[in-house]
Amino acid sequence: MLLPLHPRTRKVLVEHELGVKTKGLHLTEPVPYLTMIALEREAQLILTDSGGVQKEAYFFGIPCLTLRDETEWMETVESGWNTLVGVAAARIGAACKAARVAVRPRDTTLYGDGAAAQKIVQALLREAPAIASRNKN
Repeated sequence: MLLPLHPRTRKVLVEHELGVKTKGLHLTEPVPYLTMIALEREAQLILTDSGGVQKEAYFFGIPCLTLRDETEWMETVESGWNTLVGVAAARIGAACKAARVAVRPRDTTLYGDGAAAQKIVQALLREAPAIASRNKN
């Protein structure tokens, strides 16, 4: 397991003497965005408090546990790909075990079909003659 850790989070852990002693957990410095995307894409499970990472997990089809009690992306929760677990250790642990065995059909149209740009160009091309004739008058 890999945990890119924000410097403020690391500082709080040290201040409160909260050493992380989980076997197989590797703490790293924050990583650049493209590295983070690559890590997310290859993950088996994502635990985060980041709204952006929740959505990225959905796009990659990676189950996500959100370490908050609410999210701005309720559609990811309703689709079964994101679970709000809060910050209680027991709840996080139970959710990790459950997430590993859950089967989730993914609604690939939740955020559209990926063809928005093509549809916009087609609509513009259809309307181009009418727009051109209006501009001549």
